[in-house]
Amino acid sequence: MKDMIEKDDYTLEDALSDLFRPVYFDHKQGSMKTDIKEDDDKYELDVDMPGFAKDEINVSLDNGYLNVSAKKVQKQENADEKKHNFIRRERSYACQRSYYVGDKVEKDGVKAKYENGVLNLIVPKQKPKELPEHKIHID
Repeated sequence: MKDMIEKDDYTLEDALSDLFRPVYFDHKQGSMKTDIKEDDDKYELDVDMPGFAKDEINVSLDNGYLNVSAKKVQKQENADEKKHNFIRRERSYACQRSYYVGDKVEKDGVKAKYENGVLNLIVPKQKPKELPEHKIHID
């Protein structure tokens, strides 16, 4: 009964605060959902990254890991926005994820395409090298 709010004590500010309370979820479950396919000659990844512009996304290949990160920075307020009384501003955020692809990939052949909130990455595998036959002398 102590948690019960009396009608007179619940203000409009309380209602707005409850309405715009952030929702938190597990980062493993909520960001950068990925489909990974493997063929004989390549890996293909489709990474969901809605809300990001292409220039906010970075992709690198380092020590066998394909690293994908993105950062959205809140824009500076312009004169029109200064007229508003923002209750909350949460549109600055970053995310990152790494995928192990090993060291037998063609680093120079990796291709990335971003369209409709999905980052498509194609990582070609190295072709197996055929070793020349080595003749062994029998004594």
